[in-house]
Amino acid sequence: MMPTRRPIDRTQRDELRRRAGFSLIEMIVVMGIIVLLASILLPSLAAAREQAKAAVCRSNISQIMLANRYYAEDQAGVYCPGAADFLGNLHRWHGARDRQGEPFDSSRGPLAPYLGPEGLIRQCPTFPADEIAARSGGFERGNGGYGYNNAYLGVQTRKLSSGETEITNDRAGVVADWVNRPAETVMFTDAAFAASNLIEYSFAEPRFHPQWAGFRADPSTHFRHAGFANVGWCDGHVDSRRRTLTWSSGMYKANPKRLHLGWFGKADDNSLYDIE
Repeated sequence: MMPTRRPIDRTQRDELRRRAGFSLIEMIVVMGIIVLLASILLPSLAAAREQAKAAVCRSNISQIMLANRYYAEDQAGVYCPGAADFLGNLHRWHGARDRQGEPFDSSRGPLAPYLGPEGLIRQCPTFPADEIAARSGGFERGNGGYGYNNAYLGVQTRKLSSGETEITNDRAGVVADWVNRPAETVMFTDAAFAASNLIEYSFAEPRFHPQWAGFRADPSTHFRHAGFANVGWCDGHVDSRRRTLTWSSGMYKANPKRLHLGWFGKADDNSLYDIE
């Protein structure tokens, strides 16, 4: 015979309802606290991740600069060329190719022997290289998201009486000892370019074209680390700089400002790039 269940009286029923209601309120409060903590902590975690990526990027630039210094030691004190035989368009400081239109082979770059067993430029973790390559077909692929001060370090030049600069040799970089202010002369920066959209780019362009006095270049320093760009200097140190100027020639569809491109420094001249 089954035992008879005692009916729950009104007092017990009210107590059970009270307890159930209190548990629901507790759950809502706990969920609210979790949401609040997440809203506080997630931005901090995102910022911490970005800081870690920026630190990896600075390390990458240090390695590239060290490779360039080792290259100069083996080449009678001459830095790596930025784009040897520029009109031929088959060579960059980060690679080489057999035909125009092909991607550059990083293992054939002049700095490859100084970059470890793989001989590759390490990729900036903040720069979306794969996404960009899918759109652009791999233009300038292999530079890691970094640009070389080719205008002053990657070629040999002479100053004309007009104040303009003439390239005398683009198959060799400048003699390292010719850099008068190494701690104040850019060697590499975070780089990209605003074409029809953001693309990879191999050079850190100064504010003005040295070959054409007064003609401003389109910017290529990429301020992708929470508004900062990592900059490597000829004395070997790396720091981060905030953008102070941006500009567009109007020759390209994309907007450099929206893509975080521009220049750093207060003086509107080439003093942070020029070796003199």
